[in-house]
Amino acid sequence: MIKSAVSKFTQIEQLNFLITNRLPRRYITLFMGWFSRIENPLVSYLSIAIWRFFADDLDLQESKQQKFKSMHECFTRELKDGVRLVNPAKEIITSPCDAIVGACGKINGDEIYQAKGFPYTLYDLLNSTQLVNKYRDGVFATLRLQSSMYHHFHAPCDCNIQQLTYISGDTWNVNPIALKRVEKLFCKNERAIINLHLDDPELSITLVPVAAILVASMRFKCLDTTLDLRYKGPNIIPCKASYKKGENMGNFQQGSTIIVFANKPFKLHESITEGQRINLGEALFQMS
Repeated sequence: MIKSAVSKFTQIEQLNFLITNRLPRRYITLFMGWFSRIENPLVSYLSIAIWRFFADDLDLQESKQQKFKSMHECFTRELKDGVRLVNPAKEIITSPCDAIVGACGKINGDEIYQAKGFPYTLYDLLNSTQLVNKYRDGVFATLRLQSSMYHHFHAPCDCNIQQLTYISGDTWNVNPIALKRVEKLFCKNERAIINLHLDDPELSITLVPVAAILVASMRFKCLDTTLDLRYKGPNIIPCKASYKKGENMGNFQQGSTIIVFANKPFKLHESITEGQRINLGEALFQMS
């Protein structure tokens, strides 16, 4: 039974890759953004039913809402209060989202990897010499939000942010099949770079939400505008805000990826292994 389930999942992922990466990614993503917001009971019901068929782990029991005006409203649903417990320990950096853990571990100088045999550099992704120097020989974790998961991301520690960097790009699929076939995929896709300032100036955490096909849209609580394929504003956006650990920072419009970086004093938490499910608020990094 387990082998059958794994085989089915792999087949769906391969079909997903073959279809989505042969479509005009920009236009299908813009279309989906429009279509998902249609507030019609029949359209909403059928869309969510089809979504359930392809993502049979879609579980709405933890959702505050049980009925949705549109597919978009279901994608961006909020959780019931108290269903995610945030690790309060100061030496722990928590997961900012529900996710499947992808590539993770120590950064080899300035080189990391998206999948075995597919490396990329910190500069390729972050486009900042300052951040490259900050995270050299540090630690990272790639967190993949599946389409059925809760799509909001939360502060992994007490922090403040002073600006947000937005890098426009492509909308490649980010599923495991694509990560093993498309070199430097994360570095090609639309993404945001959020450097978190902690009370201790020697410590640093950076979040990199990466968009993907059907989901090239990110909403941040500290901004008045949505960052998506239509955004034509500046790349560096002033964004002064303070967060307590666990507070909501924003959301994707569907599933995608967040890459989390921490500098040398941190290491991957002993409980973390590649391929596991992790929930918002659970330990991701710990002090060395």
